[in-house]
Amino acid sequence: QVVLVESGGGSVQAGGTLNVSCLLHGITFTNLCMAWFRQAPGKEREGVAALSWRGGRTYAEFVRGRFTISRNDAENSLYLHMNNLTSEDTAMYYCAAERCAFGYLPAALQYSYTYWGQGTQVTVSS
Repeated sequence: QVVLVESGGGSVQAGGTLNVSCLLHGITFTNLCMAWFRQAPGKEREGVAALSWRGGRTYAEFVRGRFTISRNDAENSLYLHMNNLTSEDTAMYYCAAERCAFGYLPAALQYSYTYWGQGTQVTVSS
């Protein structure tokens, strides 16, 4: 059974830094494409960053230069390092995974991933 567990959310002041993690259970990064999504109250879920099995990274324009997606194969974990946070970044953050036999996903930030975590809350106060 595949289970994704996010952690590391919390509250931070604007301009601060926060890291969120996603631990994978029942699956490894082999032939796996991953992404971070977020959803704020009253808004649609949006793709934030994606990491292909081949190591390619995709970022939404609104986080490019501030957020970094990475993974640690030995720890079976995906990470999102967030810098220079603003109140607009306040949301529930979810990790998502999809088996990608070709090593990448087209439109990775809009793809309908199969596996999802339960989310971790990030709150940025101004």
